[in-house]
Amino acid sequence: MDNPARVIYPWQQTLWATLTERFPNIGHGLLFYGKSGCGKHAFVEAFVAWVLCNNKQAQSACGQCSSCVWLKSDTHPNYVYVSTDEDNKKHNAKIKIEKIRELLPFVQQTVDGWRVIVIDPAEALNIASSNALLKTLEEPGERVMIILMAEHFLKLPATIRSRMQHFALDRIDSKIAHEYLLTQISTEQQQHVDLLLGLSNQMPLKAVELLNSAWFVQRQSFVQDWQKLVVNKNMPMLLATKWNKELNTVDFLQMFEYLLADILALKMQQWVKNSDIDLSVLAEQYSLENLFTLYDQLIQAKLLLQQNVQSNLIIDELFVTLMNVS
Repeated sequence: MDNPARVIYPWQQTLWATLTERFPNIGHGLLFYGKSGCGKHAFVEAFVAWVLCNNKQAQSACGQCSSCVWLKSDTHPNYVYVSTDEDNKKHNAKIKIEKIRELLPFVQQTVDGWRVIVIDPAEALNIASSNALLKTLEEPGERVMIILMAEHFLKLPATIRSRMQHFALDRIDSKIAHEYLLTQISTEQQQHVDLLLGLSNQMPLKAVELLNSAWFVQRQSFVQDWQKLVVNKNMPMLLATKWNKELNTVDFLQMFEYLLADILALKMQQWVKNSDIDLSVLAEQYSLENLFTLYDQLIQAKLLLQQNVQSNLIIDELFVTLMNVS
């Protein structure tokens, strides 16, 4: 849990007012969902802190009472955070039934104040842990709040969804997103606002993250090298070595995925997100079948990276595939 006194984002103000004004008559099961970059974690952290705070303010927890101090030190006796095991997150780990069963004594005990459980990501619940959670949702203790966080809430079982109140955090007005982003970037960078919001699916926090990423300013240079590779049909290892030095493998694959998705979109006469880069030359070089093969290889590359395969080998193989277009 971060800073319990943090201020919520502009696009979250209406929902914040709705929840805080209705409290405590808001039910015990809340599902907050939205795409990456919408600020759902920040909102939930602020809301949990506010619910538990002994001296609630209109816009935030006080940040000073014993509850807020406990949250800052991750020692709050009335708060439980449930997630996958940290070591297994990157392997699509699930939240095991044991973790949900361990919640029963917590929700059944009698204590002063509210008790809050946060389950994140809720999509990590497996069938067994979902069924165990149902019992808790159907028979919650007094002043118990169970909060689920999800990026793709439709992946949750219908039995879970039907017992929760749903709150979307990624329905962000484009004007609000635009105005917020302007406050977060320099004057020189403001020319990229529309581009960044397009790349980030209109998620302001994701847009800021993209602008600060190592690969954002490297896209044009990579596209030029990519074009040389497929037109001239030579030097794949030289270019692979260059890009292994320019970017770490995670950043490179993220850049490649954005560009590949746009080439596919261009090929199918759909909207392109990298609107500042001409991808027509590359689109002409590849068939749709070629592009989908590349996308499959990209997915495999990500999996290999998780398995600690040498990153330079992954990039070498990718560049050879890029060159050998039929």
